[in-house]
Amino acid sequence: MTGRGNLTPVADATEMAAMIRRGDISAVEAVDAAIERAEALQPVLNFLVTPLFEQARARAATPGLDGPFAGVPYLVKDMYDMPGAPTRWGSRMTRGLPPATAPSASIAKLEQQGLVVIGKTALGEFGFLPTTEPLAFGPTRNPWDLTRTPGGSSGGSAAAVAAGIVPFADAADGGGSIRIPASACGLFGMKPSTGRLVEEQAPAGRFDLTVEHCLSRSVRDSAGLFAATERPVPESGLPFVGLVTGPARRRLRVGYLSEGVAGQRPHADVADSLNAALGLLEQLGHHVEPTSWPIDGKVLGRDFALAFSTGAAAAVGMARRMLGREPDETMFEPFTLNLARLGAGFGAADVDAAMARQRGMIAAYRGWFARFDVILSPVLLTPPVAIGEIAGDVPPMILSERIFNFMNLTNLQNYVAAPAMSVPLHWTPDGLPVGMQFAADVGQERMLFELAFELEEACPWAQRRPPVFAGAH
Repeated sequence: MTGRGNLTPVADATEMAAMIRRGDISAVEAVDAAIERAEALQPVLNFLVTPLFEQARARAATPGLDGPFAGVPYLVKDMYDMPGAPTRWGSRMTRGLPPATAPSASIAKLEQQGLVVIGKTALGEFGFLPTTEPLAFGPTRNPWDLTRTPGGSSGGSAAAVAAGIVPFADAADGGGSIRIPASACGLFGMKPSTGRLVEEQAPAGRFDLTVEHCLSRSVRDSAGLFAATERPVPESGLPFVGLVTGPARRRLRVGYLSEGVAGQRPHADVADSLNAALGLLEQLGHHVEPTSWPIDGKVLGRDFALAFSTGAAAAVGMARRMLGREPDETMFEPFTLNLARLGAGFGAADVDAAMARQRGMIAAYRGWFARFDVILSPVLLTPPVAIGEIAGDVPPMILSERIFNFMNLTNLQNYVAAPAMSVPLHWTPDGLPVGMQFAADVGQERMLFELAFELEEACPWAQRRPPVFAGAH
């Protein structure tokens, strides 16, 4: 790939927008270059579900395109409505759906910032798994190692950003689905407090777990989009953050967790990465000390499974009503059907009891921050796993065990509505990214962004390139 547009993989979204404003490149050139990169790497990574190339070119050519990211190419996760494209949710069940005629509220807000959507990215079926291997579309591959997962469920977006196709991309997190692919692909990923940003999506059943933001290579891109899509204080009920532009001088009290929620020890490479992160924090003057989980991890695991399974039961139930018959494995993945059967066994009393326990967990989580400002842990218990290890057609009991031994460090923040971020501080000797999770009390995104800027200055990561990268020769 040659030409002026080939400069854009190196630029983050903030710089790309500035280049467009200065006239160094046009919005059409920026979008055409991103489309060229997408077409070149889609056969390798399988990150794209629905291309919207001609629609994007027309938007890029619109006179007066405005906003802080005017003309910057963007990808959206295929769980939100985008006019001209069906919303597939990674499922065979949605095959044949007509294109959406109106954008989701979050998509409309993103376009108000001047972003140009060039396509929709892959996710695992309904976002239930921490990988991106939907039977409907096939696995998305990690540009750091094509035999491994990019994580999930926002794996299509993560693979595209890590490979330099776009500078940042849409992601959503209902149990770690921003932070997990950020860790697996060497990206920055901020999971906001629930209700912080523009309305994301309807809750799954009675549990409101999912938030939307982005995956990026630079902290400032994430912070800029966060500020642009932050809801007013009366709507969010949270302290206003605004645009964060750099680190703070405040030194933090950091508690760290070296085990999973049920006592699992992390992989040796992950443990080494945690120790290196602790050394960096101490070098920067922060106080670090060990802590322990403030909740019963087994109870959290059971109750989180209840929340997810009732959401699956609702999805399968809707399909049953539409079809007039029982959905089968030609429509839904075995894991989704099994999850739905589990959810169908819970009644209103079970949900009420779980929500009562949830309130207790919220109180315990918030009480943690009387002693600490930030809680540090790995994002994942292992480096990114091989394609096929965590997929919707693996036998349910085996799959559940593999999931729990891969990820159980990210669910709590969704359950208690708190923010957390994955920071790409380390790579294994084999060259695989390992993200560190920094979690905070509800509403404390400013502190997390300030810490992220400091870590980015101390340990830069944005110029690291995976073996599969746009324009690489």
